[in-house]
Amino acid sequence: MAHFPAQRPRRLRRTPALRRLVAETRLHPADLILPVFVREGLTEPAPISSMPSVVQHTEQTLLQAAEEAAALGLGGLMLFGIPAQRDATGSAGLDPEGILNRSIRAVKDTVGQSLPVMSDLCLDEFTDHGHCGVLDDAGEVDNDRTLELYAQMAVVQAASGADVVAPSGMMDGQVAVIRQALDEAGHHQVPILAYAAKYASAFYGPFREAVDSQLTGDRRQYQMDAPNRAEAVKEVELDLAEGADMVMVKPATAYLDILSDVAEIADVPVAAYQVSGEYAMIEAAAAQGWVDRRAVVLETLTAIRRAGATSVLTYYAAEAARWLREDLAPEPPVQHRSSVEQPEYPRTADRADDSGFPPVS
Repeated sequence: MAHFPAQRPRRLRRTPALRRLVAETRLHPADLILPVFVREGLTEPAPISSMPSVVQHTEQTLLQAAEEAAALGLGGLMLFGIPAQRDATGSAGLDPEGILNRSIRAVKDTVGQSLPVMSDLCLDEFTDHGHCGVLDDAGEVDNDRTLELYAQMAVVQAASGADVVAPSGMMDGQVAVIRQALDEAGHHQVPILAYAAKYASAFYGPFREAVDSQLTGDRRQYQMDAPNRAEAVKEVELDLAEGADMVMVKPATAYLDILSDVAEIADVPVAAYQVSGEYAMIEAAAAQGWVDRRAVVLETLTAIRRAGATSVLTYYAAEAARWLREDLAPEPPVQHRSSVEQPEYPRTADRADDSGFPPVS
């Protein structure tokens, strides 16, 4: 008598419906945060050559992108501002009428409470040297002088209406200083999403084009070194102790081990950033026909969620949300041969379809 396996895991993989039933990780539009760039002085969107389909927005098209994000039910919008003028201290980032802060106000006026608006809290887009802080006489980033500017920047962003501020500069002590500044200014309700484990990565290349970076040298003095794993846990623990409401790992796909470690120890939501280089590689391979673009995008986003991310910052957020809506759209009813007339139940009044997502306008 032939010996057959006692365990047959394949039973639960037999059909798409069974696989959907037992899926351990699911994607939803609310898991996805869309990073967007708005550049001062543009009259029409400017394509980013290294990030196909991603643009530097005008102040008007930014509002259109925000409306779409809200309609799709995305988890949030992360704003990056690109000023017309830069200086050594990044003063345009502290200006209440600067491009980033007035864009925060405009987006909030447009979407209200339907979409969390997050603001990148860093000086690199605003400095003429491209670093995340002010430089000392030796040309190195001065950590503590930079913290003073971060505190001011946080208050201005909160006053402009930011729902979440996101310090990304990897300065020591940045969360504590920002939390104190926000509280003293009466912005107790504004949470901090800390870029807690941000690595000095080659995957950021296309982002430099996206923000027209003026960087000279590199950021290895303050961003983390790729070989280090335990250090990421230490950085996260410090940010949590300083009052971070959420923490982030950046980049995502090449650092899934770090993301898993952080998710194990963090008692707050954990985000991961699928960065520009990750996006560019998928686009390049798909353009050559080497990979199935949609399948690879959804697989990588699922992998990031599976590793422990509560939410994912991704340039695919809006497109992926549309795909998810399509995949979960209700199937047409099966026509049974029966003489018994089936009752027609009214649909729930508070939503426009049965997918569970808000309607797209």
